[in-house]
Amino acid sequence: MRLIHQLSSFCFSQTSARACLLSLALALTSCDSRSDIERANEENILIIGNSNEPKGLDPHLVSGVLESNIIRALFEGLCIDAPDKDNVALPGAAASWKSNDDSTFWTFNLQPEGRWSDGTRVTARDFVFSYRRMLSPDPNWPSEYSEMLYFIENAEKYSSNRRGEILFNNAAFPISWEILKKINFSGDNELKLGDWEGQNIKELSSEASKALKQHLPDLSKLSLEAITQTPFKELSKAQKRISIASRGLDSLGKKELEYLLKNPKAFVWPEEIEDSVRKRILERMLAEADTDLWELAHVGVHAADDYTLEIQLRGPVPFLPEITKHYTWYPVPRHIILKHGEMNTAFSSPWTKVGNLVSNGPFKLKSWRTNHYLEVEKNETYWDSDIVSLSGIRYLPVNNYYTESRMFADEQVHVTYTVPSELIPWAKEKHTKSLRQEPYVGTRFFRINTNKKPLNNPDFRRALALAIDRSAICDDILQGGQTPATGIVPEFGNYIAAGRLNFNPEKAKKALAKSGYKTSNGLAEITLLTTDSDSGRREAEALQAMWSQNLGIKVEIVQREWATYLEKQYTSDYDICVAGWIGDYLDPTTFLEMWLKDGGNNNTGWFSDEFQTLLRKAENTANPDQRITILSKAENLLLDDLPVIPMYWYTTNYLIRPEVKNWNPLLLNNHPFKFVSLEPASSGKN
Repeated sequence: MRLIHQLSSFCFSQTSARACLLSLALALTSCDSRSDIERANEENILIIGNSNEPKGLDPHLVSGVLESNIIRALFEGLCIDAPDKDNVALPGAAASWKSNDDSTFWTFNLQPEGRWSDGTRVTARDFVFSYRRMLSPDPNWPSEYSEMLYFIENAEKYSSNRRGEILFNNAAFPISWEILKKINFSGDNELKLGDWEGQNIKELSSEASKALKQHLPDLSKLSLEAITQTPFKELSKAQKRISIASRGLDSLGKKELEYLLKNPKAFVWPEEIEDSVRKRILERMLAEADTDLWELAHVGVHAADDYTLEIQLRGPVPFLPEITKHYTWYPVPRHIILKHGEMNTAFSSPWTKVGNLVSNGPFKLKSWRTNHYLEVEKNETYWDSDIVSLSGIRYLPVNNYYTESRMFADEQVHVTYTVPSELIPWAKEKHTKSLRQEPYVGTRFFRINTNKKPLNNPDFRRALALAIDRSAICDDILQGGQTPATGIVPEFGNYIAAGRLNFNPEKAKKALAKSGYKTSNGLAEITLLTTDSDSGRREAEALQAMWSQNLGIKVEIVQREWATYLEKQYTSDYDICVAGWIGDYLDPTTFLEMWLKDGGNNNTGWFSDEFQTLLRKAENTANPDQRITILSKAENLLLDDLPVIPMYWYTTNYLIRPEVKNWNPLLLNNHPFKFVSLEPASSGKN
């Protein structure tokens, strides 16, 4: 009690006396000699290190592992993970399910006792609302993960806002879609890439680009980006024509469509489309300009009744129950979201705040102190609450992994997010029984911004890839059992990983020479974006040294805290970005689908029609061996262009206390918290 005695000597005034009493109270509280873990064990609260402050708790607006760790406790999808086996789907919000013979049509029967944490029943209509919200085509809707639902028939068409296809690709319209699809509905992708001044115009060949060629002098006064961002009414006639050509008919609003009806020559139409058909198309698009086309798109999800959800897929997906475990397939509470805003009101909606958030999982949100902790408590309205052992979970946003390891040693956390590579020898010596080193289906890689020079050159990207000594990174820096990645898809199941990328400095130099870029010509310094963790810095410094030594290329490391780091990725505000991807389900497509054109997690500027065709072909291939062959061909095409460069395949290295039970090795590391329990040992020590 020495602290109290010292403080009391300073208590002279009334104000000081009040402060002194407060200090006394705090000091008395501190007399509790129990560790954080001992108190948590008594309260039955699991304490988990969770790396960083979550970006949010809306299942439709996040894409990180640390957010999913919380969301999996709060919400529940149709199926859930088994606590001790991979590739096993247990009943979640759905009590049972079945499919037709070719796995293209699924029926899920919901739990009759399924309820939101406010007591409201969970219905099939909540799922339809949720999937419609997730797929929203609203350009201001910031979901980065909508493609996870593209397995549903017509989901991609609706989400991508392909209004022309939705309105006219049907038997009711007299002209076949094979002719109509020649119309510039989606906009000119080449035009969107930059300002397209004189030297680039010759390279353009699309119908939309004719408008640009005709009005180049007008464009030189105002860049394409400025044209597309300027109010339509303020543009000149030539600029309006350029704006329409760049955006395409699908993206036009009422004012632009009305303008086209009055000025039909402001748009370049295919010769096969007669004037009367052009007018009919514009009139129909104008009539539906403010209409959400969900019903007309015939998206394949339907509530047959309150407890029966039917899902029609665009191809055979025998592993759909596995996919529904992912949080993008979770329901969100329609009645709460609409209470606090519109269907797709994004981060400004208060529905995920403490006191507002309503969830259907085994836990509900209790408290959230930014940068301190987030805590959930047992949800008594959960349909299977009797099986839930924990009273709550406390997530700590500790982004310094050295601090986190020290907290574990000081009995402040049950489970760490990770163990930094430098501390693995210490963990093996001091916490032998607590250290877990387990397989983890994930890939560490870096994205390349292919819209920036010299990174837009495939040979330059290949030079970077071949100059990386992946074995040195795994053995000397990481020391956690990681293996050098020679492809983007890890080897698991019956998929054999690509063996395309290996360390070869001589080939790297030849690729650099082939690219036409020379470091002696004053090559601009390239930035490498990573997180603000110590391990992120060490990894980036290793890459920096390898590129400097093997290629003479200078790279500047840019570290940003988690939210800013994510934002820079999503907006392509980077040159090279260190990243990672953990499988959402156990199939190669979870690593390949993200590189589709305009994919929310692509963010590289790269796309390939051939790549996308291969993925669609695989999706409609029932023979498992043939399907794997097609997917492998798609991966090799990706590795030819290298918009992403693999570094290593993950393992998961973490510390876990012996009190934590039913926390078993899982390839995706998605531990179902409803089965986890705390059984304190008599000593309470490691």
